[in-house]
Amino acid sequence: MLIKVGYMKANELFDVIIIGGSYAGLSAAMSLGRSLKKTLVIDSGKPCNAQTPQSHNFLTQDGKPPQEIAALGKQQVEQYDTVKFFNDIAVKAIKTDTGFLVSTRAGTTFQAKKLILASGIKDMLPDIPGFSNAWGISVIHCPYCHGYEYRDQLTGIYANGDRALHLASLVGNLTNELTILTNGPAEFTQEQSDLLARRHIPVLESPILAIEQQNGHLQQLILKDGTHLPMKALYAAVPFVQHTDIPLSLGCEMTTSGHLQVDSFQKTTIPGVWACGDNSSPMRAVSNAVATGALAGAMVNMELTQESFNRTDS
Repeated sequence: MLIKVGYMKANELFDVIIIGGSYAGLSAAMSLGRSLKKTLVIDSGKPCNAQTPQSHNFLTQDGKPPQEIAALGKQQVEQYDTVKFFNDIAVKAIKTDTGFLVSTRAGTTFQAKKLILASGIKDMLPDIPGFSNAWGISVIHCPYCHGYEYRDQLTGIYANGDRALHLASLVGNLTNELTILTNGPAEFTQEQSDLLARRHIPVLESPILAIEQQNGHLQQLILKDGTHLPMKALYAAVPFVQHTDIPLSLGCEMTTSGHLQVDSFQKTTIPGVWACGDNSSPMRAVSNAVATGALAGAMVNMELTQESFNRTDS
């Protein structure tokens, strides 16, 4: 017996299920909705950038709160009758002969011919007092998303080795007040150390004990050696994991950086599965999530349409 779930039915068959309803998922849903594909978006409503006050480097949306962009996006997608939303967390997906079976934490199950993973990633923040309070506000990850607002400010880079050098080249374009904090022994080659010295970028190896901040805005860093370092912005290269283990359970291959491997059309290594947004791209920006989501939705629609058009029993 089918069980009513809001305006949907358990075990209802969709053309596409999108796991994740933030910017990438919404963008994919719009492409599919406009192509009359029966689409279900499963999302818990907890985006990774919930603490970020403003989104930048996104044409027509520059400076707007991310939640405002997402809310407007969902409102616009809801205008398409073939797109439905289910507020829950997808916990399992199984490949079947006809597509995929997706189960949620509440125990509801849905079926779809195709699957789009827009589930994002989860940052593994260090256990440093004040770090999580400032994450996304003044402890940041992307010069393109936040760098302009902290131009010419006292700025730190919380990273080591090649990653720190990469960030230094980008952030050094925005401020001359730059310090690298390796949180332990520096891992630079002699050539890299010489380059940093020529650029007058100090490298501090003493670990960060605490971050003093007010409402997410940095005041100073307290280091293990007793140094109190005034700071306005800290770029942090923190490790991450996939937000869900569904891609691994399906057998999707990963890149060496920990992202889902996709081709130029956002298709994963598993037939019938696409991925978009932060889970499959190192370019963590709302604009990129929207772009990859739109592409994934269009490519899924194309495959569904071609399969239907070429059916011999029609």
